[in-house]
Amino acid sequence: MTVVHTVRLEPVGVEFEVEEGETVLDAAFRQGISLPHGCKEGQCSACKCILNEGDSEMLKYSTFALNEMERDSGHILLCRSLAYSDMEIELLNYDEELLSKSIAVKTYEGRINRIERLTHDIRAIGIALNSPMKFWAGQYVDITVTTEEGETITRSFSMANSPDETQELAFIIKKYPGGKFSGELDAGGIRTGATVSVTGPYGTCFRREGREGPMILVAAGSGMSPIWSILHDHIASGEDREVHFFYGARTRDDLFYLDRIAALTAAGPNVRFIPVLSHADDDGEWDGARGFVHERVGDFLKERDIDGQGDVYACGPPPMIDALQPVLFMGGFDAERVFFDKFTTSTAPAEIPVPVPALG
Repeated sequence: MTVVHTVRLEPVGVEFEVEEGETVLDAAFRQGISLPHGCKEGQCSACKCILNEGDSEMLKYSTFALNEMERDSGHILLCRSLAYSDMEIELLNYDEELLSKSIAVKTYEGRINRIERLTHDIRAIGIALNSPMKFWAGQYVDITVTTEEGETITRSFSMANSPDETQELAFIIKKYPGGKFSGELDAGGIRTGATVSVTGPYGTCFRREGREGPMILVAAGSGMSPIWSILHDHIASGEDREVHFFYGARTRDDLFYLDRIAALTAAGPNVRFIPVLSHADDDGEWDGARGFVHERVGDFLKERDIDGQGDVYACGPPPMIDALQPVLFMGGFDAERVFFDKFTTSTAPAEIPVPVPALG
């Protein structure tokens, strides 16, 4: 007989059940309770909370996410905590809108129905699901596939399609040296027609509705994936907001979807696209923005004197996100108006987002 305990979350007063051997975070996901989370592997600190009452055991985790002093003072990571009694947990960070938009995490079966080369190191794939999946624009899933050689690989990737396209999911994936999933796409180990399982949705970097001020979208590499979803979802919503879409790349050869973006900006005068090239010194024909994308965002904030009025959605590799954060802070943005996906590569301990999908 399965042992079940009750977890109560304060100060929101939400209760749910957790089964023996199940982490508190997974139990919440299973029952459609979306809590702040990131890597789901004890590597970040997004799900850090305080255990007020009850007994729990922590699975292996990084001391970067939870140090000894915090552990001694009763802090826990929900993604690594197993319940051995009823528990009362105090949430250090919670988002009422996140809780109100909770979607139960489920596993769906499907198959890869297309693989497309976008640039020398960016691939797009489509997955046709056997049943539709509900998600919010900007969220991600865990994809599990078995290669032609029999190796099972699980990686996390953000959807690139809008939420109204629920039965076929699109993904933009960057190829990295040693990236197992992305490498197999080119090597033939993962082919069109391959069966996959998709578990989700996860992630807190989804589009918020009914906000005032401009939307500032910032992406680099395969960070285009969730931003593409957020952009299309915003356009479909009919909200009248300015959208400033910054995309960082090395050279013009690293840009893609330019024809689609041109069609969007032509149809929607409130959408502005600003590609930024960091390695365009020898490109005399490039008349667009140069340098690093966070620098050009900083210039924009100063020129427009936005002073934190608006929402920022930023998705890409850790150096980009780390460089962008102080720019936004200096620009007057509060934490509740800024949403990040900081992607890791497949050479990390697990190819997962920190705090929330993967690149290879």
